[in-house]
Amino acid sequence: MSAQGTTIKSKEELIAKWSKPEVISGSEILLRSLLLEGAECVFGYPGGAVLYIYDAMHGFDDFKHLLTRHEQGAIHAADGYARSTGKVGVCIATSGPGATNLVTGIATAYMDSVPLVVITGNVATHLIGTDAFQEADIVGITMPITKHSYLVRKAEDLPRIIHEAFHIANSGRKGPVLIDIPKDVSAQKTLFQPISDVQLRGYNPTIQPNKNQLDKMLRAIESAEKPVILAGGGVVYSGAHEELYEFVTKTGIPTTTTLLGLGGFPSGNDLHMGMPGMHGTWTANMAIQSADLLINIGARFDDRVTGKLAGFAPNAKIVHIDIDPAEIGKNVPTDIPIVGDVKAVLQQANALAKPASKADAWRKQIQEWKAAKPYSFIDSDTELKPQWVVSMIHETTHGDAIVTTDVGQHQMWAAQYYPLNKPRSWVTSGGLGTMGFGFPSAIGAQMGNPDRTVVSINGDGGMQMCAQELAICAINNIPVKVVIINNQVLGMVRQWQELIHENRFSHIDLAGSPDFVKLAEAYGVKGYRAANKDDALRVWKEALEHPGPAVVEFVVRRNENVYPMVTQGSTIDQMIMGDAE
Repeated sequence: MSAQGTTIKSKEELIAKWSKPEVISGSEILLRSLLLEGAECVFGYPGGAVLYIYDAMHGFDDFKHLLTRHEQGAIHAADGYARSTGKVGVCIATSGPGATNLVTGIATAYMDSVPLVVITGNVATHLIGTDAFQEADIVGITMPITKHSYLVRKAEDLPRIIHEAFHIANSGRKGPVLIDIPKDVSAQKTLFQPISDVQLRGYNPTIQPNKNQLDKMLRAIESAEKPVILAGGGVVYSGAHEELYEFVTKTGIPTTTTLLGLGGFPSGNDLHMGMPGMHGTWTANMAIQSADLLINIGARFDDRVTGKLAGFAPNAKIVHIDIDPAEIGKNVPTDIPIVGDVKAVLQQANALAKPASKADAWRKQIQEWKAAKPYSFIDSDTELKPQWVVSMIHETTHGDAIVTTDVGQHQMWAAQYYPLNKPRSWVTSGGLGTMGFGFPSAIGAQMGNPDRTVVSINGDGGMQMCAQELAICAINNIPVKVVIINNQVLGMVRQWQELIHENRFSHIDLAGSPDFVKLAEAYGVKGYRAANKDDALRVWKEALEHPGPAVVEFVVRRNENVYPMVTQGSTIDQMIMGDAE
């Protein structure tokens, strides 16, 4: 697996190398500053406004860059890198259409609190505001979907701006930071002086919790008879999976993990109830609706979790732990708000936590629900079921792969039938629900985790939004295993049209899609297809053993639905359980 640039030096080595003051260009300052921040691989696509930046890369062996085939592929790859490593993802695009092609990826990262530094070129400063060729106000366009933005006016400001951007992106509630660099600024020459400190007036996220609020939560646990923990993406992003495990072990509270929280708590643990919400488990949803205490740890009470807000957790006292005070009370009224970093909060809580001693009967009830109503489907010996395919992938990878998904039915089946026990092993677009995300994000995950198996599970719709990135897998031998769950239809839209719109199917037919095996081979990637279990086991084994990238198309039943399902406007205990019931 390779990309431009072959060596990665430590920050200390780089500082020693550049200890002598030099007058260099803004572009060279940018590249050096990115390396000093630990940027291992930058994903990008060149153009006129960033020509000086790309010229500075020429012969710069310390700098690693991966040329994608579309700017959206670059930012989704940076996103997958960030989610799977916990580091800041970086991408570069030119001005105008290059920058605007990043917008969906910026919004994807913003909704899911993913740390990115997004670098765009712009027209020269004297042309800004004149509608020059390939000019776009990307700072203005992206202001609602970035954590912070910079328009760089002087090359001498670049070391400070880069250092601040990485700090802002990866602290507090994480998110994307945009740096817009006019072409003349990237060419300006100035003295390069690395920056090592950050002084941001007015930006000081609360890390440590209020002790009084923490005491209130601990007292509530002692008196609760039906406590539930709702663990979200904040557990993963703060690196608090071990602290959560300790907290659950000490208190004995049954725990459910949201779509973005999957992997933050071991799925095989007796106290884990699975995922809640629209396509969550019977146990998780019934537990939330029956709870007398609901402790939200790093989740945002998204509508796909809560269902009808007026009927959500009707009997529960609500505790909400979050790094972002704006999230607390935004959707669900909160009785005990705790602002702080999840890891820091749980570390303090674990020092004082006691068992939920009144919840013995409750824990017994949870086990009975889990045994009575697990995820289930009606299997077939004559056609492939997508649930079986995902279960087979889980079994053959021993649950140890990094799994990325696109958006749709396959995403939910992957969440249901690929149980996870490790954090940062699950990469999916939760908040924005971005089709075309799954495969490019897997490229970034593989670049950040070269020693792990990365499996990208996609639908036949979303795969066609990003298939061009197969080229970079072939050229750079990036060994992502690309799964296509092909039902020849926009499956989730079809499901809603069946169940909610009385079988009025409108514009969902994907017949006429390419032969995915031939498409893969056209890019120089091994392609496989299976339509029955024997072939599925055989070709998947071959794909896993193949040392390079591979595409495996599983032809599945067209009309399969994702169950359980909670329709919009319903409370989460009003589940459609599906064909298996």
